[in-house]
This record gives sequence, C-alpha cells and structure tokens, in this order.
Amino acid sequence: MKKIFLLLMLFASSYAMSQTPYKVFCEILGTGKLLSTKVSVTVDFGQKTSIYNTYKQKLVDDNGKSIEFNSMVDAMNYMAKSGWVFEQAYYVTVSGQNVIHWLLSKEVMSDEEIKDGFITKQEYEKINKKD
Repeated sequence: MKKIFLLLMLFASSYAMSQTPYKVFCEILGTGKLLSTKVSVTVDFGQKTSIYNTYKQKLVDDNGKSIEFNSMVDAMNYMAKSGWVFEQAYYVTVSGQNVIHWLLSKEVMSDEEIKDGFITKQEYEKINKKD
C-alpha cells in the first residue's frame, strides 16, 4: 500500500512540476463616446470576430449589459483584478478619431484561463441564444 501511495505522490508531483506557466496577451481598445466623458472599450483576446461586429467585443455583466468605463485607466484597473498587466500603449487615428490600444499580458497554465472572469457581448449572445 505504501508503494502505491508513493508512486501516486511521485506521479502527482511530477505532473504539477511539468506544467509551466506561459504568457498570453490581450488588447483593450478605447474610443471616446460622443458627448460623454466615458470611453467605449472593446477587448481582443484573439477570438474570431467579424469586422462589422466589433461592438460585440465589449465586456458585459452577467445580465448581458455592457460594462462602462470612465477611462482607459478604469478599464485597466478592471482587467488588473484578473491578473492582466500593462505592457504597451499606442493610438491610431481612424476617420479623425483616436483609437487607443493598450496591450496587456498575464501568465496562465492553460488557454482556458485567458478569459477567466470575462464575457463579451458575442459570447453572452451565443450562450443565451434562443432557439
């Protein structure tokens, strides 16, 4: 019995040690809202999306309501609660409007951890699709 226990412990410890965390990235994109001090933020986790449905990459709460942010720093603070770390920022001007890009990273043990704690409008609609 002791031998079986020792073998199980050896297997479990070697399995735990074989998993190495790796760095993954996401990008938050912010645009100013017309006649508002708030910023419209979408998130790119590398998911498949359509250029016509970028609004569906907004983060939503458990009821599917878009989460609003006061600024890019507010959005970054929200992301930091789930382990995301700021890497780099840049902006691109599109049709006279600045689009702010913040690149974030975090260490994960599996791809399933990338979006832990987050749901986008697109995913919410897919989960709550009515037949």
